[in-house]
Amino acid sequence: MNLTLLPDLATFVVIVEQGSFSAAARITGATPSAISRSVSRLEREMGCKLLHRTTRKLALSDTGKTVHQHALEMLDAAHKAMDKGRSLQSVVQGKVALSVPKAVGHFVIHPLIPEFLARYPQVNVCLRLEDRYMDLIDDGMDLALRITNVPSPGLYGKPLMPITHIICATPEYLSRHGTPATPTDLRQHSCISLGETPTDSRWKFRRSDKTETVQTHGRYTANHTGVRLDAVKQNLGIGSLPLFTARDALARGEIVRVLPEWEFISAYTGELWLLWTRNEHMPGPMRAMIDYLSEKIATQGASASTSETHA
Repeated sequence: MNLTLLPDLATFVVIVEQGSFSAAARITGATPSAISRSVSRLEREMGCKLLHRTTRKLALSDTGKTVHQHALEMLDAAHKAMDKGRSLQSVVQGKVALSVPKAVGHFVIHPLIPEFLARYPQVNVCLRLEDRYMDLIDDGMDLALRITNVPSPGLYGKPLMPITHIICATPEYLSRHGTPATPTDLRQHSCISLGETPTDSRWKFRRSDKTETVQTHGRYTANHTGVRLDAVKQNLGIGSLPLFTARDALARGEIVRVLPEWEFISAYTGELWLLWTRNEHMPGPMRAMIDYLSEKIATQGASASTSETHA
C-alpha cells in the first residue's frame, strides 16, 4: 500500500462531508487546486472514478461510496489511537453520566462503582437509575445501558452480557409444597410475579421446540426485582427473577432454580448493551468507564463481547 495516500484519503472524507472542493479547502487550509490534485492522485492509484463533478455539486460514484466508508473507518481508528495515546500520557479526569435500568444499576453496575472511583480518583460518576427510555443527548447522558437485541440506529456500543430470567424458590418452600416437575404444576403453587399487567402472571416456558404458557396465581406481586428476591427468600412462593439478581443467592444455596430444564420467556430479556453517541474524540472518563465495565463484567463470567459496533 502507498502510505503517502493516507492524507489524500483523509482529504477525500472532508470533501464528501463538505460537499465541494472549495469548502474542503477552507476547512483544511489548502487551495482548491491542491484539493483537486489530492482526489486525482487517489483516482489514478485506484484506477477508477471516485467523484462525479459538475459545476454545481459533487456526487459519489459506487466505488467512491465504498472508499468513503473505509476511509471513515480509517480515520476512526486513527482517532482511537490518538485518544488511547493521550489517555496513557495524562490523568483521566472529569465526569461520566450513565443511564441504567433500575435492577441492572442496583445489582450489576453499582457494586462495581467503588473500585472504579478508586482506580480513577479524579473522575466523578453520575448514575441515573431509570426504567424509562432516556435520550443520551436530551437527558445529558454520556452512556446508556439498555436491554435489547436491536440497539437504536446511529448509536455506538457493545453487548456486555445476556439478560435471562429464571424462576426459583427456597429449599424450605419446596420441601413444604413440593417441587414442580412441569410448568402446569405451577398452578398448584403461590407464584410471585411482576404484577404490572395481567400478562405478567402468565408465565411462558420453552424446551426444545415445545412451548407452554401457564396462568399462575399468588398472593403477592412486586414490580421490583430486589423485593421479589427477598419475597422468595422469605418462603412466600416461587418467584420470577432476572438471573443477575438471583445469582449470589443461588451460589449460597439460599434459593434454587425451579424447572431448570425449561427456558423462562420474558419481555425483560435480551443483551445488555452499553451505548454511546460518538466514537470520535471520546472524553477520557467515557473511555475509562467503557473499558472498565467491559473488563469487570467479562471477568464475572457474563460472556461479554469485546467488539465495538455501530448499532
